Amino acid sequence: MAFNHLPAGVHDALAPLSVKPVTHSVPMAKNHRPDHPQPDPASRPSPETVLHRLASGPSRSARITHTEHLPPRAGRHAVWPDRIRAEVIAAVQERGIEHPWAHQAIAAEHALDGDSVVVATGTASGKSLAYLMPVLSALLDGSEAPNGRGATALYLSPTKALAADQCRAVRELAAPLGNAVRPAVYDGDTPFEEREWVRQYANYVLTNPDMLHRGILPSHPRWSSFLKSLKYVVIDECHTYRGVFGSHVAQVLRRLRRLCARYGASPVFLLASATAAEPSVAARRLTGLPVVEVADDASPRGELVFALWEPPLTELHGEKGAPVRRTATAETADLLTDLTVQGVRSVAFVRSRRGAELISVIAQERLAEVDRSLVRRVAAYRGGYLPEERRALERALHSGDLLGLAATTALELGVDISGLDAVVIAGYPGTRASLWQQAGRAGRSGQGALAVLVARDDPLDTYLVHHPEALFDRPVESTVLDPDNPYVLAPHLCAAAAEIPLTEADLDLFGPVSADVLGQLEAAKLLRRRTRAWHWTRRERAADLTDIRGTGGPPVQIVEEGTGRLLGTVDAEAAHSAVHEGAVHLHQGRTYLVRSLDLKDSVALVEQADPPYSTAARDTTSIAVLETETEIPWGSGRLCLGSVEVTNQVVSFLRRRLITGEVMGETKLDLPPRTLRTRAVWWTVTEDQLDEARINPEILGGALHAAEHASIGMLPLFATCDRWDIGGVSVPLHPDTLLPTVFVYDGHPGGAGFAERAFHTARAWLTATREAIASCECETGCPSCIQSPKCGNGNEPLHKRGAVRLLTTLLRGAPEEAGGTGAGTGGANADGTGAAGTGAAASGEGEPS
Repeated sequence: MAFNHLPAGVHDALAPLSVKPVTHSVPMAKNHRPDHPQPDPASRPSPETVLHRLASGPSRSARITHTEHLPPRAGRHAVWPDRIRAEVIAAVQERGIEHPWAHQAIAAEHALDGDSVVVATGTASGKSLAYLMPVLSALLDGSEAPNGRGATALYLSPTKALAADQCRAVRELAAPLGNAVRPAVYDGDTPFEEREWVRQYANYVLTNPDMLHRGILPSHPRWSSFLKSLKYVVIDECHTYRGVFGSHVAQVLRRLRRLCARYGASPVFLLASATAAEPSVAARRLTGLPVVEVADDASPRGELVFALWEPPLTELHGEKGAPVRRTATAETADLLTDLTVQGVRSVAFVRSRRGAELISVIAQERLAEVDRSLVRRVAAYRGGYLPEERRALERALHSGDLLGLAATTALELGVDISGLDAVVIAGYPGTRASLWQQAGRAGRSGQGALAVLVARDDPLDTYLVHHPEALFDRPVESTVLDPDNPYVLAPHLCAAAAEIPLTEADLDLFGPVSADVLGQLEAAKLLRRRTRAWHWTRRERAADLTDIRGTGGPPVQIVEEGTGRLLGTVDAEAAHSAVHEGAVHLHQGRTYLVRSLDLKDSVALVEQADPPYSTAARDTTSIAVLETETEIPWGSGRLCLGSVEVTNQVVSFLRRRLITGEVMGETKLDLPPRTLRTRAVWWTVTEDQLDEARINPEILGGALHAAEHASIGMLPLFATCDRWDIGGVSVPLHPDTLLPTVFVYDGHPGGAGFAERAFHTARAWLTATREAIASCECETGCPSCIQSPKCGNGNEPLHKRGAVRLLTTLLRGAPEEAGGTGAGTGGANADGTGAAGTGAAASGEGEPS
């Protein structure tokens, strides 16, 4: 596959790599292959040296907008609680750990006291050991029961990869304990012949919320001996359970607690989280139980050098003649190539599956020009791979076969890849918690590390690389989830009734809206009340009513047309935009074109091809207000929160030239519209405010549209959402408000809590939005400020200066209590011309894909 589609000389990255292959290799794992010997630590380059080499090429140094140096931190030791079994402490000491860090000992003490506890400390701070010590001690006690399984523990992780990695770690740690600890993974990849053994004999079962929801809870009679002895439930990486997914998991955990009570068990919940704001509040919302917080990180930390990197402008022009930056994908591929040639063990995190594949393939092409032996030492890792492919890549990581990896967040979550020396992050991952989680993958053995955030050509990324204080001087976000979302709650009440008939005594467990939802389910004849309980009435499995990671039905299978081979799957809600007819799909470095999408049978047929472009879907959206729940005056305008109905339709797709992002053309699509009932925040402006902002009717639509795009792009800075979790609509005269109105809505049925967060932080959110638009160096708008990659209106109309004047006027009337303090007032002059410097802000309209 060729990627050299720029004219010669357009960009320095297309010149042959000038770096010379180095003779040293930085270790990535403890078990190295003989042909990749571990170097003397003295030969390991420092993070500053690695960054200097990356920035030494032509024009490279100008791309670093900020470098943050985080100094090393000394650790604080403690002693294990005396209730931990001596055999467990001895097993840990055999691994070279003489004393725990203070936070590990405190967390273990709470667990032994029967208190549910959340450990919210930094990456590589030993959270796993904090919960494993009381768990292993309890399992050792339980092994002395007559049946050999007097105590059990359940471990939940958001990904299969993390569960497999944790199972390996537990086996190694518990080896001196013999058969007293019997860990086993139970997920969709577990062979059927092994599943009965797990149910009957394993006392530490590692699984994921999906398998708990679909496999374990509906079959609880077969798990009765395990559940009645359940002492601990471990929830790893609990900060990832946010939005609709987190709300589903919260209800799955309530179903688990209900079944445990039926079998006479009341397990203690042990949660591990990345650093987050108010972790105990989020943990209580997730589990429904009081949770003690341990957040004082006592572990040592090596030096971290964190660079913010902005790709340069190219000579090309995008829509409406806007300047085009080099893509973060191409820039990251070059950085991963250079790091591999230096022998620096690295992971490049990218937000999409397609991006992971592209970075891997481009890096392999670049490496082939330097040293063909390095080509096989770079690969891609993402969700959607078949189990055997995923396991092979994990083994290559642990063996040290791989030197560079392009990965999605499937690898972000806690997998032990200690020994990495650099992390490249292709685009802001959506939250500061995720950013620090990814950056923390490097330097996990305590050595110094380098992290590089490469900005995408988008408003939020551009804003962040020019406002480093937004990353380094602010606390991480709170985790947003809403277990009481009726769209989430309803299928779980059905599943719970199918497991054991529901009674009124169960309603407190499932939340305050459960009684109303039960009535609706009874009216819909999904549940039937007999005497004092509600029963599931259908033949089909109630657990199949919902996919806890999505809301759009069964996943769409991606099938190779010529061979019938299953390549992977894509969520149903993303199918319209990801695998529409004509879409480019990447799998294992190979490119496929989608020939047809059958929505009825949930199948996309593809064939291998080699197009010189990628594709991006565009959609259109209309919105109706169903209920206004709260409204606040903003001057003569209003800020509102309520329920809306959104009608969305994918109408076309763009073809963008690889590496450059240049638009090659647009193709219309004929896909059915989709309707979504959700929650939204919206603001209105009056004629007086328009006069004050000097917004005439000719530019009103463009000013509103630009402000909408930018505000969507900036919201992830204030709520734990991804920009694709939200959508927006702007209307010069909306029929429900009878005023010019901008809506931003949650892209999930019933809402995910993001619109509510936007409402409560509106002043700071819209202040940052205005500043980002005003400080962008372009004249009339570009992808770094007000243009959206998925705007169904072709980014027409847009008026940059009008948007700045409009937001300036709106914010003058904003009360202090609406959204708290502002994000600063710099970057915008009263006439909307903007201050010097660069910034950003914007994102697409329409339903998230």
